[in-house]
Amino acid sequence: MGNRSWLILAIVALLFACSSGRELKVKHEVNKPVYNRTLARILVEYASAVYVSDVTELFTWTCTKCDGLTKGFEVIELIVDVENCLQAFVGVAKDLDAIVIAFRGTQEHSIQNWVEDLFWKQLDLNYPGMPDAMVHYGFYSAYHNTTLRPGVLKAIKQAKKIYGDLTIMVTGHSMGGAMGAFCALDLKVNREAENVQVMTFGQPRIGNAAFASYYKQFLPNTIRVTHDHDIVPHLPPYYSYFPQKTYHHFPREVWLYNVGLGSLVYVVEKVCDGSGEDPTCSRSVTGYSIADHLVYFGVELMCKNWQSCRIVMDPRVRQHGKTDLKGNFVLSRVPSTPILEMKAQSHTEASNI
Repeated sequence: MGNRSWLILAIVALLFACSSGRELKVKHEVNKPVYNRTLARILVEYASAVYVSDVTELFTWTCTKCDGLTKGFEVIELIVDVENCLQAFVGVAKDLDAIVIAFRGTQEHSIQNWVEDLFWKQLDLNYPGMPDAMVHYGFYSAYHNTTLRPGVLKAIKQAKKIYGDLTIMVTGHSMGGAMGAFCALDLKVNREAENVQVMTFGQPRIGNAAFASYYKQFLPNTIRVTHDHDIVPHLPPYYSYFPQKTYHHFPREVWLYNVGLGSLVYVVEKVCDGSGEDPTCSRSVTGYSIADHLVYFGVELMCKNWQSCRIVMDPRVRQHGKTDLKGNFVLSRVPSTPILEMKAQSHTEASNI
C-alpha cells in the first residue's frame, strides 16, 4: 500500500477517533422555555399570512388569512425583496402586547427541488464573534445581505418609539424560520434587544453544535415546532459520527404527531429535551413527508400558486412605498393611523417577476 493510501486511512481513522461515535451535546440551561399552544396557534397564522402575494391585502391586513386569531394586527412595514424572492412584515399585535416579525418560506417553482438541494448543503460561514460556530451561508445571507434586515430594524425602531419597549416575537415557516432565527439573534447580539421570543415552524437546520449552544445562550425563549414526518427539519442532514462538522438544531423542539386508531386520532404536542436533537422526537421517524411540511395546526403554509415572486398590488398603495434600483420595495406606515380600505378585485395590477 502506497504512502498516499496510508495517509488517507490515517485521516479517516483520526476523524472517527475524534468523534468517538458520540453526538456533540448542546449546552443548555435548566430553565427551559414554556411552550404555549395558544400562542403557537396564533403565530402559525402570522407565518401563513406572510405567504400572501397580494401585497395590498397583506399591507392593509384584509386578506382571508388575516381574519382569524390575528385580527386587528397593524402592519408597520412590508418588505418585498424582488431580487431574491423574499418577503417579510413587521407589525404590532395589541392583544399580544408585542411586535411580530414574520418571514416567508421558500417560494420555489418546485419545493421538491429546494428540498433536494438542501441534502447537499455544507457548513460554509464562520458566524461573526462566535468561535467555532459555523452556519449555512444561504440562510444567513437571505437575512443579513438583502433588503430584509434594514427594513425590519427600521420598523422595530419606529414601533418602539410609539409603543415603548414591547416584546418582540419572531416567526416563520421553512426557510422563513431560518431567516427568523438569524433575525432574532441579530436583535439580541447587535441591537441588545431585551425581550425576544422565537417560534418557528418546519425550520431546517442552520448551523453546527457550537452555533446551537451560542444561540441557546442568547435566545433561551425559543421554540421550533415540527410536524410529524415533515422532511425539512431533517435538512441539511445530521451526521452523528462527525459532530464538529455537521449541522445541529438548536433547542427547543416541540414535536406534533398523531396517535390513535381509525377515526379516533389525537394530536400530541411533545416538548422535547434541551439537546436540539432529541432522538425521541422528530428524529425518531422513518420516512419523510412534504405534505406534513405544508400544514401545521391545520393551517396551510404555502402560496396559492407556486409562481416565482408573483406580486399583486393596488396602485394606490404605491404612495406608501419606496423602490430601489433593483425593484425591491418597502411599504411603510405610522402605527395607529388609518389605511384606505381596498378591495383586492378592484384597481389591482399584477406583475410577474
